[in-house]
Amino acid sequence: MKTIIIGLGNPILGDDGVGWRVAEEVARQLRLSYPSPLPSGEGAGGEGDIEVDCVALGGLSMMERLTGYDFVVIIDAFYTGSAPVGTVSQFLLTDLPDLSSGHTTAVHDTSLHNALNIGRGMDIPLPADENVHIVAVEAANIYDFSESLSPEVEAAVPLAVEKVLELLKNL
Repeated sequence: MKTIIIGLGNPILGDDGVGWRVAEEVARQLRLSYPSPLPSGEGAGGEGDIEVDCVALGGLSMMERLTGYDFVVIIDAFYTGSAPVGTVSQFLLTDLPDLSSGHTTAVHDTSLHNALNIGRGMDIPLPADENVHIVAVEAANIYDFSESLSPEVEAAVPLAVEKVLELLKNL
């Protein structure tokens, strides 16, 4: 199953960089355990069945990035305010509300939900809804200019890595 793991966020906005940090650690551990399926270097493309990339994009751009993959894990910082900072959750993309219906997305883009539906309508080879997983870390400092994670989010990185690796074991 052709798989991509995407660390989503911005590494210079404090806790928003947790997706990148987790993806980098997953890539490191996969190289230690399974050196053959990974291409050389995160985001480098290659012949492997598992690719790891770090990006700061969403909507239509993310849909384009998922083209040709069967299984996707997106790692991102979330701010719900309903869980303690550092809480790690795992769910399907379809479990999230599609905020584009409430006009909360940018006028030049759309939600990932909507982008995937548009792509599928154009016969673009995209993963099935049940194969798009989210690993989220509850964060608070997502707008602070910093290359460091808060202590609570930093402490959550190993648990988030474990959740991603568990998803890969079940392929």
